Amino acid sequence: MNRPLVGTLATAVLGAAALVGTVGTAHAAPQHEAHHPKQHKTKAVDFAGSVALSNCSGSVIRMPGSQENDPALVMSNGHCLESGMPGAGEVIVDQPSSRSFTLLDKSAGRLGTIKATKIAYATMTDTDVSIYETSSTYAQIAQKYGIKPLELATEHPAKGAAISVVSGYWKKIYSCNIDGFVPTLKEGDWTWKDSVRYTPQCKTIGGTSGSPVVDTTTGKVAAINNTGNEDGEECTVNNPCEVDENGKVTVRKGINYAQETYGIPKCFGTGNKLDLSAEGCALPKPAATRR
Repeated sequence: MNRPLVGTLATAVLGAAALVGTVGTAHAAPQHEAHHPKQHKTKAVDFAGSVALSNCSGSVIRMPGSQENDPALVMSNGHCLESGMPGAGEVIVDQPSSRSFTLLDKSAGRLGTIKATKIAYATMTDTDVSIYETSSTYAQIAQKYGIKPLELATEHPAKGAAISVVSGYWKKIYSCNIDGFVPTLKEGDWTWKDSVRYTPQCKTIGGTSGSPVVDTTTGKVAAINNTGNEDGEECTVNNPCEVDENGKVTVRKGINYAQETYGIPKCFGTGNKLDLSAEGCALPKPAATRR
């Protein structure tokens, strides 16, 4: 895991929380043209809409059907939760939270703080995501700070797509491409499905956990940054392994990954309210509601 950065936590917890990171020096972002000779039109990606958490990165997000007066949502990783990482198979819904998020402008300047009222949804099963409902509406954020949310894409991301991983914690943007997709990504006790693999240029590090992965062609969020293989180990914490449809295991030391988000909008209805029973919603459900 790209580790949340919390110096007071025990070493074991820090290690387990490292789901997003290659330890090393952050490098300058490469140019998209190296991977896209056809010169696709791209949208400028900046920090507007991104947030810094106490230990991770995140973003203010909207669903395609979100309205200006809906409570704004903030997305980060499940392993970034203030209460600690969910266990394998654990799903958290509607849990009160007063977590604060530092809102950034397009140049990564600090604008102010918005606060959560609850964790609407969080899990590390099949995906690695936390979605907080805040006490601010999109309209209030726009009026006070001049910031609009990032919109979640509703289509599966494409192989080769140019992407930008926007870290509010580090105030750094990593640029690369989608190298491909992993049927099953395993790390420690956790398993994720249909994960995004980056090309080597996205050398995400601890603290980049929860960063939105923005498709630079559409300007929409295609995935959420969450992990990387640090040491070349197989399927251990901080060393995820790829498992294909035939069960073959592949280890790619130094390669980083994200979890797709295109299915999330189907699980949120009117008023940005979570509805895990909605048609097409495939997010894991809490044990008590599984059928």
